[in-house]
Amino acid sequence: MDQKILSLAAEEALDKLKERLQNLKENELGDLITRQAVRGKETAALLKGIFKGSPCFQQNGVLRRLQVYKHCVQLVESGDLQSEMVSEIIGLLMLEARQLPGSALAELATLFVDVIKGGSLSNGKSLELLSTVLTALSTCKESLVYGEGSLCFCLTRWDHQCVIHLTNMFRDIPLSAEELQFVVEKVLRMFSKLDLQEIPPLVYQLLLLSAKGSKKTVLEGIITFFNQLDKRQKEESVDLEAATVPLDQLRHVEGTIILHIISVISLDRDLGRELIKLLKAEQQRDPGKTLCPFSVALVLSVAVKHRFEEQVFDFLKMLIVRSCKDLQFLQGSKFLQDLFPQQYDVGSIILGVVENSVFGWDHVTQGLVDLGFTLMESYEPKKVLGKAVEMSSGLSKTPAQQACRLGANILLETFKAHEPIRSAILEQVLNRVITKASSPVNHFIDLLSNIVISAPLVLQNSSSRVTETFDNLAFLPLDMVQGLLKAVQPLLKVSMSVRDSLILVLRKAIFSRQLDARKAAVAGFLLLLKNFKVLGSVTSSQCSQAIGASQVQADIHACYNSAANEAFCLEILGSLKRCLNQQADVRLMLYEGFYDVLRRNSQLSNSIMETLLSQIKRYYEPEPDLLPPLKLDGCIMAQGDQIFLQEPLAHLLSCIQHCLAWYKSTVQLRHDAEEEEEEEEDYVGFQQALEEMLDSITRRMIKSELEDFELDKSADFSLSSGVGVKNNIYAILVMGVCEVLMEYNFNIGNFSKNKFEDVLGLFKCYSKLSEILKEKAGKNKSPLANKTTRSFLSMSFVSTLLTALFRDSAQSHEESLAVLRSSSEFMRYAVSIALQKVQQLEETGQTDGPDGQNPEKMFQTLCKITRVLLWRYTSIPSTVEESGKKKGKSISLLCLEGLLRIFNTVQQLYKPKIPQFLRALDIANDDAEEGEDINVTEKAAFQIRQFQRSLVNQLSSAGDDFNSKEALSLVTVISTLCKLLEPASPQFTQLFSWTVKICKENNLEDAPCCKGLLTLLFNLHVLYKSPVGLLRELAQDVHAHLGDIDQVRLRAPLLVLGQAEKVLEEVDWLIKKLKNHTGLETEDSSQVSSQIQSLEKAIVLQLGTLLTAYHELVQTALPSGSCVDTLLRSLSKTYTILTSLVKHYLQVCRSGQSAIPGRLEKLVKLSGSHLTPQCYAFITYVQNIHSESLSFVGEKKKKREDETAAVATVMAKVLRETKPIPNLIFAIEQYEKFLIHLSKRSKVNLMQYMKLSSSRDFRINVSTLESALQEQNAEDAENEPDNDQVGALTIAV
Repeated sequence: MDQKILSLAAEEALDKLKERLQNLKENELGDLITRQAVRGKETAALLKGIFKGSPCFQQNGVLRRLQVYKHCVQLVESGDLQSEMVSEIIGLLMLEARQLPGSALAELATLFVDVIKGGSLSNGKSLELLSTVLTALSTCKESLVYGEGSLCFCLTRWDHQCVIHLTNMFRDIPLSAEELQFVVEKVLRMFSKLDLQEIPPLVYQLLLLSAKGSKKTVLEGIITFFNQLDKRQKEESVDLEAATVPLDQLRHVEGTIILHIISVISLDRDLGRELIKLLKAEQQRDPGKTLCPFSVALVLSVAVKHRFEEQVFDFLKMLIVRSCKDLQFLQGSKFLQDLFPQQYDVGSIILGVVENSVFGWDHVTQGLVDLGFTLMESYEPKKVLGKAVEMSSGLSKTPAQQACRLGANILLETFKAHEPIRSAILEQVLNRVITKASSPVNHFIDLLSNIVISAPLVLQNSSSRVTETFDNLAFLPLDMVQGLLKAVQPLLKVSMSVRDSLILVLRKAIFSRQLDARKAAVAGFLLLLKNFKVLGSVTSSQCSQAIGASQVQADIHACYNSAANEAFCLEILGSLKRCLNQQADVRLMLYEGFYDVLRRNSQLSNSIMETLLSQIKRYYEPEPDLLPPLKLDGCIMAQGDQIFLQEPLAHLLSCIQHCLAWYKSTVQLRHDAEEEEEEEEDYVGFQQALEEMLDSITRRMIKSELEDFELDKSADFSLSSGVGVKNNIYAILVMGVCEVLMEYNFNIGNFSKNKFEDVLGLFKCYSKLSEILKEKAGKNKSPLANKTTRSFLSMSFVSTLLTALFRDSAQSHEESLAVLRSSSEFMRYAVSIALQKVQQLEETGQTDGPDGQNPEKMFQTLCKITRVLLWRYTSIPSTVEESGKKKGKSISLLCLEGLLRIFNTVQQLYKPKIPQFLRALDIANDDAEEGEDINVTEKAAFQIRQFQRSLVNQLSSAGDDFNSKEALSLVTVISTLCKLLEPASPQFTQLFSWTVKICKENNLEDAPCCKGLLTLLFNLHVLYKSPVGLLRELAQDVHAHLGDIDQVRLRAPLLVLGQAEKVLEEVDWLIKKLKNHTGLETEDSSQVSSQIQSLEKAIVLQLGTLLTAYHELVQTALPSGSCVDTLLRSLSKTYTILTSLVKHYLQVCRSGQSAIPGRLEKLVKLSGSHLTPQCYAFITYVQNIHSESLSFVGEKKKKREDETAAVATVMAKVLRETKPIPNLIFAIEQYEKFLIHLSKRSKVNLMQYMKLSSSRDFRINVSTLESALQEQNAEDAENEPDNDQVGALTIAV
């Protein structure tokens, strides 16, 4: 039969062909096609023959063609045919489809709908035919009732197996915008029904389909789906048995989809633009909806494309900084925290991307690295005393600093996770350290140090790059050199080539002409000496934190033997000895570094002590009775007319006494270890020589008079002459020597009365010189008059000294300590030095002397000092101190100032250790276990109560007994400690109630103390609830004291206005959030609506209460000056924010979402009745004050023509103080303008509450006008017109 049909078709015998086909039954025709297709021979020719014998102008032909189409579709989807045969059949059917009439096409489309519903599509090849059918249907001119074009397929239920084929098919079908949107949404809804592995090909087809449109919908749907999957995965990660999707499978699918999107963006750049536009829009509305690890990874991958790089990083940088600002804003206000209980942390999302990238997301890593460096480069540490302040943990205060820390964390975590990119990260970090040397790069050095700690041996593969960096050491600032060498020092232990290249660079630098280069060389050599330990060195507990000792999994002694190490260290010491003939700064570094070297490398003590002994002999007078005992002439150097310090003698002596003290303890250890006696004899010889020398210097310094040093009161101390400079240097050297000897004699005295008398004798010498320097500096009006010389006492000694003076109650020590306690000046000096040391620690993060750069040692010493100062202040109040003391601060007040600085320092530098700090202060609980939990709030509240009692005692003191400085310091201490309280705790509530009570019950005339108390009240109030109610009460109090306003009470209005500014900032921030929430499309619309209503209510209540506060203030007769200026600017900002709120409701009305709420109408009414009229009256009042000032100036100018400068000053002041008035008037008019627009749009007459303002071009004063007219009438009667009456009109600008 098939051959017959083929032959008839070939012969063009159409009639016989039609007759033959007509005689075939439906099943016979199908079997015929199937047999031919399975055999794979002449199937296309058979189909062509059938179509020739089935013309479309005959009904039978159309029906036969439909039978063929239906059978072929089933045959193709059966999977029994080869792919070449399937393509051949479908291609022929597609060619013939356009000849079918519309009804047949519609029937074919219905067939496909049934096939799709049944899920019988196996390979989707037949859908190529469907696209042709639907295209032909869309161009068909017949009137058909068949759904709405291609939408009929979306209205049916799709089997999940055919979604990919259908999506591919829709690419070839012409769709309207509505149809395309409908199709895209249908496909997106199918995501949840598919297996995870089926989603990537579907996403790819969907992305290709988005070329027609609906790009935003496609991208938003993909991001939302995977955001929900990630959230579900986090929830299920707690319970591993409940996990529905394996984590690695999900991450690999996400990575594949990101690659698909990137590949499509390469073809369609509009898709990339739409992605960035979508994320920018959503981060302002609802960041949690689209900003997730998946979307951030996607946009970072897009950043690889150069066209989008700048846009992506600008967007992410802006997003991170804004997130940090919002988080900081919320943390400072309980009112905002209640409105936004859930915080959105962008940093954790980006770090989540780093964590996810280990699942093969190589396309994201470069974007992460670039983002990390972008964030770090946007911040520069501040310089303090020429050095950059390091970012310690817990010190991230500003948003830029938080963003920088996030960038460093991104780079560090990326470095840990991805080995291939490590060398690139290290290369960029080193490049920035070198190229940005002019600005602080401490944050990059910190990152480098963390990188080395995380992967110590990675530097070995990059040793050549490190060696290149060493070549630039001589050109870097000293602090950068020290930080860089500390960071890379683990490499020096495992790479001999790097170490040799560093030594070569340092040797060259020692002989450089640049002082900084020589200092860098000394710093490098000292670091090497500290870390290349010679075998046999005594292990000291003080070296427990040797830098890098545990950073490398390599044994130094396996690489270098003891002899090589010792020879290496002695070679370095030989180089350093040459530096003892260089400038004072270089010598100073050596003296400060020798102690650490000796402590960590005890085998070098012989060479170091020999060096120090030979150095001190240059300046020591060996004659036992010769005064003074030191040759100060050799310590200075003259170059022309200038005098320079050549030898920092006090630093040399300080280094000797610290090394000697350590050396004594080491000798005892060696004695216990029973070492060789010969070596010990050498040590004892050095010890005896140095001790005798120090004892002789002490004895002769006490005997010496100031005249022996040519430093009596008649000496010249001016810094403008060479003699004065020399005397100043001498004085500082002598004072430093006295301090060093005080510490030495106290330490070796073992509470001997004679030694303590020597200490007091040295202090008298120090005190005399100190008084002379202060007196001379005061007379010369020198900037050094109030500047204290930096003390040479070590922090640990200050702690020991204070403990002995104030807390030592041992009977055996009483007699000797009485010598020191008898001098109140010495005790005051000891406390003031402690204050100086704490201040240095607060500003620079370290102190001078041993262990000054050891944070753990400093923290322990700080705790000891705090306990002593706290006990001294609380046990002996300042009121019972001796009244006959010399001028200066009392010991109690110094203790209080020291406590204040310590509390600030601990919160800045040691925030993680605050619990241990508070436990150390608890004297009654000394035996508490180290590991027990510490309730910070309870401990802090206990300390606060002590200062509360002291403040109450101060405030209850009458007349001269009231100490303003002490009261202010107490308030500041309480303000500092209250930051440690949990705002939700009862202790915080008690402190807040106590502060309110104190402020209400005390009428202080002391301005600083008033300001401190009010500031404390505001700070507590903000963390408790919104302070607008308090502002209203204070404004009423200010108004009530209208007649009593003086210079003291001017503090209150300024503080009230300052706090009102903060409330306005919060309201402005809320209005922006409200605008972002408006029009937000979400599934839970009721939740969004309730959130919008709560925001609106909070904004209106805040503004309403603020308006009542301003109502009181604008009626207050404030004197001209800062108060008036601040109030006018604050009023302008208030009206600007009111205008912003009105604009928001205007936008709401335009969108037709809802009518304006009644609370807004009440707010407008309140502004119209309680504020605007009073504002105009206040403007008139201010202008009258300035008119009086100008008239007074005019009279003065007539009397004294030579006072033009004074007149010009007054006029400039008036002009400056009236400048805010036009801005306020403009703000009011803008507010009224938009109120009119809102009234028209909402059909609510809001302007009925506003009194229309009159023209301010001029203002007629009725009483003045009447009197002027009467005078003019009288003068007209006398025919003497007076032109001066033009002044009856008061011009007001």
